[in-house]
Amino acid sequence: MSALREFSPAGYRALIGEFLSRGYTVRDFKEAESTAKHLIVRHDVDMSLEAAVEIGTIEHEIGINAHYFVLLRGELYNLFSDTSLTAVESLLAMGHKIGLHLDASLYSEDELEEAAQWESGCLQCITGCDVDMISFHRPAKSLLGRTEPLADRPHTYQPKFFSEMAYCSDSRGEWGHGHPFDLDAVTEGRALQLLTHPVWWTNNTLAAESLDTLLISRVKILDQYLATNCATHIPGRLASLVREK
Repeated sequence: MSALREFSPAGYRALIGEFLSRGYTVRDFKEAESTAKHLIVRHDVDMSLEAAVEIGTIEHEIGINAHYFVLLRGELYNLFSDTSLTAVESLLAMGHKIGLHLDASLYSEDELEEAAQWESGCLQCITGCDVDMISFHRPAKSLLGRTEPLADRPHTYQPKFFSEMAYCSDSRGEWGHGHPFDLDAVTEGRALQLLTHPVWWTNNTLAAESLDTLLISRVKILDQYLATNCATHIPGRLASLVREK
């Protein structure tokens, strides 16, 4: 398998490099035109901000900026923690944008507008930057192709980003729509929204193994946190318990 087809740091670098070599220009959502040879680079950060920084660094080295969408109400990272804030600040310092990754399943349809406004405001307080774009976390079919903005902000599944231009995602660590360079739209040089999830690209492993690595890293963080903040904790015991399970 060539690097271009790998889920790895080298594979991601090769993927973006190939788009650039084919004459694609990376554009933000508000700048992209569906009739132009434009590439929107989007990342939904479902699991790991550390992986996001690693991919963001590759993009910075290549000379492009991407849009990173982060969760406020996920279980795998806390945006208010020192580690997470440092990661977000690193992404912003490299010129990337931070958007809201909204888990709409946590709200009723009647609550969604107010919830999006509230979460956007929280994220703006954390980053010190305007939140001008929203993506949905594991969206229901009713949200795909939704024309209306949310909380006066555009979202990534509006037709101009989702159907009027091509769309490709690596959900579950595989190309569910086919590899980007197998798509007719890319062969023909049409605009594309490329969605990737950084956690799949940073470990040189299969998707399941990437999640194992993520879980182990979280156990180590929890272990260190407990050791620092609780005198009764025995360092290393948490990792042993996980191995026993």
